[in-house]
Amino acid sequence: MVWERKYIYLVGKSLLIGIFASLSAVAYRAVLHEADALRHEIFSFASSPLRVVLLFLFLLLAGLVTGRITESEPMIKGSGIPQVEGQFHGHFSPKPLAVLVKKFVGGAMCIICGLSLGREGPSIQLGAMTGQLVSRRLPNTDDEDKKLLLLCGACAGLASAFNAPLAGVAFALEETYKKFTPKAVFAAISASIIADIVSKLFFGTASALNMPQVDTLPLSLFFLYPIVGICCGCFGALFNKTLLSTQKLYKKLPLRDTFRITIPFLFAGLFGLLLPEVLGGGHHIIDRLCGEGMLIGTMLLLLAGKFVFTMICFCSGAPGGIFFPLLVLGALTGGIVGSGAVTLLGLPEGVLLNFLLLGMVGMFSGIVRAPVTGIILVAEMSGSLTQFTGLVLVSAVAALTANLLGSKPIYDELLENMLHNRSSSR
Repeated sequence: MVWERKYIYLVGKSLLIGIFASLSAVAYRAVLHEADALRHEIFSFASSPLRVVLLFLFLLLAGLVTGRITESEPMIKGSGIPQVEGQFHGHFSPKPLAVLVKKFVGGAMCIICGLSLGREGPSIQLGAMTGQLVSRRLPNTDDEDKKLLLLCGACAGLASAFNAPLAGVAFALEETYKKFTPKAVFAAISASIIADIVSKLFFGTASALNMPQVDTLPLSLFFLYPIVGICCGCFGALFNKTLLSTQKLYKKLPLRDTFRITIPFLFAGLFGLLLPEVLGGGHHIIDRLCGEGMLIGTMLLLLAGKFVFTMICFCSGAPGGIFFPLLVLGALTGGIVGSGAVTLLGLPEGVLLNFLLLGMVGMFSGIVRAPVTGIILVAEMSGSLTQFTGLVLVSAVAALTANLLGSKPIYDELLENMLHNRSSSR
């Protein structure tokens, strides 16, 4: 009876955390939607040499402001996921209100200026910080339950960012908690489901990706799945290695964080003039791939541009995540492999949608090394439940390929670097 009562109390607390965490993530999502629209107006303004100069002056000022905010609160750097994982395991003790406010403002500044960063990592951190703030007010909450409620806030943040409640649960347990226990599962599901309901009250019930219905590939084409997995695993290993190397290059620059973070803002102006498609998280790229489609040459150009710009943005420490940019890279990789298969094997153009989804889940598994989360996330985002076998196979092959190449999960690497840098600075 005591055991049952304790679980009921925990579920009730988790539901409360899920509501408040979702509200913070929903507010962030709404602000970023407006920020994205404002970005289009800002870059459209640069239609003459004088206006280009004014654009770069605006980007420089925005970069300085964001850099100053980040320097005043280092826990908001990057996506925030390694910080949440580190806090869960007792490595960090952030000031939740300061992180919540400054991450919100800094992330919005990055999106307004077109940095290649996503809202998902910040949403997870915002949800976790909200969960921590609320859990402090709850009676009879021991340290172990406070850790679980921090986890609940994190999974509620992801659920709200993507309209993907099961992915929120899977990510919290697979990536952060590292195990599935009945207590953690009950708590995470409660928070994630209520967060998804709150999010859908504001944004509707549509899937995060506006994709047509995807049919399963015939059995005769199953040999293509491992090819996609190998390509994504190799690209994922390259992504992780390049990201860590670029971070080291940034640290060698004799600049304070305030000035270092201006670099991606100025590059945003350059890419905005030369290759504007790579600005922002990249949702428009996936929409275009699902709609009118692209030539292989265009996909290769966008893949290279998005890869380089994402490295410049994320490795600077600017507050923003790599979740969605890496999904865009996966969709482009899958699109390239699929276009090759269509050309060489004479397949119908409609199968390209399959390869977009396969590429996304393969890239997620190759980089993050959380295959269960990747499979559920892509299925929920696309609203497609027709090709789980292919998603599972691609995910497994991509993760295995990246492991064989000696690549570690990116968030584990980032957390290790943060802990090492903290020890070195003491």
